[in-house]
Amino acid sequence: MDSATVRLNALILRGFQFLHPRNHKGELTAVVGVRAHDNVIDVVRLHDENDAIATRMPADEANVLVPTRYSWQRTGPACRVIEELLELPDDRTA
Repeated sequence: MDSATVRLNALILRGFQFLHPRNHKGELTAVVGVRAHDNVIDVVRLHDENDAIATRMPADEANVLVPTRYSWQRTGPACRVIEELLELPDDRTA
């Protein structure tokens, strides 16, 4: 199992639910994981192995894919971004 798969499995064990949006041709455009807990929402969006973004935002954020407010955000290679997301404390925001 490669390291990205191990990290994705860790997100699933933590309660992330995954969506697989597609374009008009039916081609996969991203893999999106979402987890709402306490008073925050964590979202990770993977476009390819070198293009990922993860965000922690308030639970009342209107658009979780393009939030206007967030307490934490990382972009970069998928493995690094997922690893940093997994390292976040699993608690409420201030």
